[in-house]
Amino acid sequence: MKTLILFSTRDGQTREIASYLASELKELGLYADVVNLNRTPDIAWENYERVVIGASIRYGHYHPALNDFVKKHLQQLNARPSAFYSVNLVARKPEKSSPQTNSYTRKFLLSSPWQPDHCAVFAGALRYPHYRWYDRLMIQLIMKMTGGETDSSKEVVYTDWQQVAVFAREIAQLKRTLAD
Repeated sequence: MKTLILFSTRDGQTREIASYLASELKELGLYADVVNLNRTPDIAWENYERVVIGASIRYGHYHPALNDFVKKHLQQLNARPSAFYSVNLVARKPEKSSPQTNSYTRKFLLSSPWQPDHCAVFAGALRYPHYRWYDRLMIQLIMKMTGGETDSSKEVVYTDWQQVAVFAREIAQLKRTLAD
């Protein structure tokens, strides 16, 4: 049985984290399929022992596909051990880098009918040269207001890869309970 890792990304960092999780799981002897949640074909749920969903924040919101997917597949998500990770630039600050202290993750978990068994929050990446002019300007403004990098020629990866590796080990430990 494999792990299904779904991701919803805006600029690619959530996909990078999903791929890293899959490689870490492989080192632990577990195999995973990494699938873009926004382009999800029919899923053969019976092939998966556990599921992980990762989603990024842009302008304070996850992509609408996340909530649509959860509603459509709630029964399948609840039928197996699961985990969720959020990727956002706010998490670059230590006091905003846990599911309990990250407002986006807290809000999602409070409003979602899906309650994953394990959650994590990872800082994303700032990729000014790749943004459209409007996004670059808006993100620059947000970063200025929050004390972040504003040099539009820079790319900064804030993701703590060691934290992602720890999360992978925690995912590997997710098992069905005897009551299942």
